[in-house]
Amino acid sequence: MALLILAHPNFEKSLANKAIVEELITSDINVEIRNIASLYPDYNIDAKIEQEFILKHKNIIFQYPIYWYNMPAILKQWFDVVLEYGFAYGSTGDKLKGKNFIPSFTVGAPEKDYKALGEHHFKVHEFCKNIEQTAYYTQMNYIDPIYFHDTSVNSGFTKEEIILKAKHQAKNLIEFLKSIE
Repeated sequence: MALLILAHPNFEKSLANKAIVEELITSDINVEIRNIASLYPDYNIDAKIEQEFILKHKNIIFQYPIYWYNMPAILKQWFDVVLEYGFAYGSTGDKLKGKNFIPSFTVGAPEKDYKALGEHHFKVHEFCKNIEQTAYYTQMNYIDPIYFHDTSVNSGFTKEEIILKAKHQAKNLIEFLKSIE
């Protein structure tokens, strides 16, 4: 079974992230979903409850849209509160050791804009160093991110095209989870 930490601040209006989650729910993968934005709209995250959920799972998926080259604030708050000393790191903080840290996110802009001379100057993987280091620091197995671009209708794609691409990403995620079970 996998745990999906859903960190979309406006999930109800999402096209891509919503399609990914719906595809996972209807798949044959056993996944438990924690929609932290709806569980903690005040950002008052209960570390002990979240830690209990993490401890029950080998595969932890972090599903979110990229916001200003980073994770949404609710996910950063979740990391700050849940991955505490003595639990996730420190001399006795080995509770996450060996668990799989699986980033799965969506990127609004086109891939062509994420390169040295593109509008965003860096490749998407370069914006993932903070989460990669978080996985290493907590002794988790960092899995290369699963993501896709052009998730915004502002990039010229229709809602249907975005949803179709999101379902494709979900299928990739499902296949990956099956391969490591």
